[in-house]
Amino acid sequence: MGIRPIAASPAMPFGRAASRLDWGTMPPAESSPLHDAHVAAGAVFSDRGGRTVVASYGDPAGEYSAMLESSGLVDLAERGVLEASGPKRLEFLQGMLSHDVAGRQPGQGCRAAIMNPKGHVRFLVRALVDKDVVLLETDVDRLDLLQRTLEHHRVAAPVRFKVSPTAVVGVVGVGAAELLRAQGLEPPLGPDDHIRTTVGGRDVRVIRAGDLPGGGFVLHVSPDDATAVWEALAAAGIRPAGRDALDARRIEDLRPWYGTDVTEDNLLHETGLLAECHSSTKGCYVGQEVVARLEGRGGKVNKALRRLRLAAPSAPGAIVRAGDNDVGRLTTAATSPLYGPIAMGYVHRGHFAPGTELDVEGTKATVVAAFDEE
Repeated sequence: MGIRPIAASPAMPFGRAASRLDWGTMPPAESSPLHDAHVAAGAVFSDRGGRTVVASYGDPAGEYSAMLESSGLVDLAERGVLEASGPKRLEFLQGMLSHDVAGRQPGQGCRAAIMNPKGHVRFLVRALVDKDVVLLETDVDRLDLLQRTLEHHRVAAPVRFKVSPTAVVGVVGVGAAELLRAQGLEPPLGPDDHIRTTVGGRDVRVIRAGDLPGGGFVLHVSPDDATAVWEALAAAGIRPAGRDALDARRIEDLRPWYGTDVTEDNLLHETGLLAECHSSTKGCYVGQEVVARLEGRGGKVNKALRRLRLAAPSAPGAIVRAGDNDVGRLTTAATSPLYGPIAMGYVHRGHFAPGTELDVEGTKATVVAAFDEE
């Protein structure tokens, strides 16, 4: 299926999700080991929440189409990995994570929240169980805080933590598994299951990633090998894609990410991630009482994440209003080639229902269950 882009407003280019500047006028994303590869490919950089990322490689509509119909290759330089080791690592993490990590075998994993006692989400992590360690993938800017938090709760438990230098790359889209198989890989099947293999002659860990829109995989690779792996995947037909396209697909699939759509202000129930990041049958963990209490009340919260179709492009942080009342705010906004201006954001419980008409910056915003069901 070919995608015919909807014309973007001159005031808001396709896919724009945050203030955008020409990459030559702002600091490049040199923290990524793939920076030189991006520049060589003609990347246009932009700011996303204070972080410089690749907005596109000059054809965001084509990059979107690749993600929707086949697969796209995305640099997830904002992610990093903390390694937990020691004989009590699973037992300790079982008391910290909202999901059941102790029941996982090497090669299995899960996504989970780490909360404070009041149930607010401090971290979203991907926990990958290996033979001698558990790897915790989360926002790279919060790795030190995550380590300090876990060490604070560890007390005398024989568990050790260290940051593991890792480049994180995403292969996003329905054709991701097929393209990886064409490289002689057999991708893991279960959610957040993972395997060690090679790509372009370099060691990688391939993880099935439920937090990517449309399905896909995350690859962990040594920073020194990142460029070789990236180039091998691109040569195999996986098209490099920027955040303009990725944000549009994340909104369409309602895939919230920490820092952008989820912060310490949020309860897990508000994010829509409870089913994916929580086990109702495991033992106690920090924040469990709040989760259980909300479950006992039918999961009712005062605000929750929703998709919105917009009459005009907007930006993260824009206030959602109902009449004269502020009832929410946008967290990610983009312009989709299929659906036009769209966003995800939190709205008050009185406005959850699909079809509810609200206002964002003086223009209509409509709550939708899915953009293709209207």
